[in-house]
Amino acid sequence: MSKGKVLFQLSGSIACFKACQLISLLVKSGYEVEVVATPSALKFVGEATLEGLTGRKVHTDLWEPGEAMQHIHLIRWADIAVICPATANTINKLASGSADDLLSTLFLAHDFSKPFLIAPAMNASMWRHPATQASVEKLRVWGVQVLESGFGALACGEIGEGRLLEPDELFQEIENRLAKPERRLRILVTSGGTTAPIDDVRAITNFSTGRTGAFLAEFLASRGHEVTLLRADSAPDVTGTRNITFRTFEDLDRHLSDELGTQTYDAVIHAAAVSDFSVESLQSEDGSRIERGGKIESGTDFSIHLKTNPKLVDHLHALSKNPQIRVVAFKLTSGATDSERGEAVATMAARAKPDLIVQNDLSELTAGRHPARIHWISPDGKPARSVDVTNKSELSAALEAALLEAK
Repeated sequence: MSKGKVLFQLSGSIACFKACQLISLLVKSGYEVEVVATPSALKFVGEATLEGLTGRKVHTDLWEPGEAMQHIHLIRWADIAVICPATANTINKLASGSADDLLSTLFLAHDFSKPFLIAPAMNASMWRHPATQASVEKLRVWGVQVLESGFGALACGEIGEGRLLEPDELFQEIENRLAKPERRLRILVTSGGTTAPIDDVRAITNFSTGRTGAFLAEFLASRGHEVTLLRADSAPDVTGTRNITFRTFEDLDRHLSDELGTQTYDAVIHAAAVSDFSVESLQSEDGSRIERGGKIESGTDFSIHLKTNPKLVDHLHALSKNPQIRVVAFKLTSGATDSERGEAVATMAARAKPDLIVQNDLSELTAGRHPARIHWISPDGKPARSVDVTNKSELSAALEAALLEAK
């Protein structure tokens, strides 16, 4: 039985000889390995060597007849994508978004619900160059797991950084990322924003896309957990999960009560952006009440009276059939200082008493970055410890680890 599917990609470096040793280790250990090699990589090792190690055809050409969709098929097939060795040219090319060969096109087709691992190999000066370091940082923000380079003798005769890690070290890095959890959890994930109807064609809503919740659900499902995704009807669905949709606050409230009250979940990750307000009534300029329903004619001036919605996150523990359920809450701030973020977390912790709070800020999200701080909440409703993550991949892995800590 296969231990996992590894998409192994080589770019042109003398360190390709180490990559061959790693491929051999993977195959002997029971992994399925598909190899992609750039033309430059084939200057160092031949197709016959790579095919002999894997027993499979080597993929080299984006335009090979009959292979036009390989950049989609291969990346979907794989449980993990690895570029080893990754040259400075390759790293900088990926960070630029260029896709003019099979390797770079595979990168753009990757969805990051599965790990993407890069093992650098280059001269020390090339590794330290600002362009390379900036590219490495960009890739890590996107969710790529860029390993640190080794230190030692380089092919150029120098001693320093940039050396490819040893095959046994790289093998362990891959094994660690493919290891399945010992326990399979039942997890409810909420995602997307609620909608508060004004009439039959207009509504008050928010800017939530539901992509973070979808990413978490997809990651957890890929890890073997049983996931139900309770999502806004406009948010992405996720294959491999049980999908339930909501539109309004009332829909979400009802589904949460039904799911948590009738099903035994180990955890709920409440990433949905729930509106703080619903429309209570509409009033015309003369003070008369406008009946809800239908379509208010264009050009009509009227006032909207809002009512405050209860905080759903405050009641998740109480709703749950499982008294040991773990609740993960999300707290979004906007342009907040570190002190203001801390106060927001402390307020939510004291009120809702979730088990974990993920805090991020809108200013960073709109800048295309996805850093967050995960806070563990003690039984007395106070933050106990925290950890910073830089992207959604790290967030997903950290939340899974935290949920598996619970007995």
